[in-house]
Amino acid sequence: MFSKSRINEPGPKAAEKPPAKPVESTPSFLRSSNAEPAGTHVTKSKSAASVLASDLTITGNIKTTGDVVIEGMVDGDILAHLLTVGETATIRGEIVADDIVINGRVIGRVRGLKVRLTSSAQVEGDIIHKTIAIESGAHFEGSVQRQDDPLQTNRESGAKHSAPTPAAPAAKPAASEGSEAVRKATEAKKSAASSS
Repeated sequence: MFSKSRINEPGPKAAEKPPAKPVESTPSFLRSSNAEPAGTHVTKSKSAASVLASDLTITGNIKTTGDVVIEGMVDGDILAHLLTVGETATIRGEIVADDIVINGRVIGRVRGLKVRLTSSAQVEGDIIHKTIAIESGAHFEGSVQRQDDPLQTNRESGAKHSAPTPAAPAAKPAASEGSEAVRKATEAKKSAASSS
């Protein structure tokens, strides 16, 4: 029945199962047609810019590591990567971003590596930049200062744009208030001693 040659010949190995296909957590309608094979690392693509519509008014600060397009009104400071101020926008506060394009109105300090004022821009405040472009027709009132890293000072201190408070005048009232307290305490002791 069996021959010797058949015993020594390699026969079919134990049933090998094909590797199980990993379960994908992304629904099929969200996967792109050229999706990478399962198990490979997919990097997240850059997200779209956040857009604040022209009918939107924000009171408060905005902070993001992404891109922002503002068409409405913002009463507060803005920190972003790329900031585009639309023609209908009005911003009252400090702007800090790597790249800034101003088409609308800004009232406050502007700090950016690259700052561009288009012909419809209206800026009332100082601009601190590494590179700047101001198109013909732009309205600008303030000073312009070039710095190699205009964002560094603001990020370290975290301080809002305000005039520094002188230290000497603040110390005098504190000293006179302390002297006033000592004088009142002395008078209270004298009146207590005289009444006894």
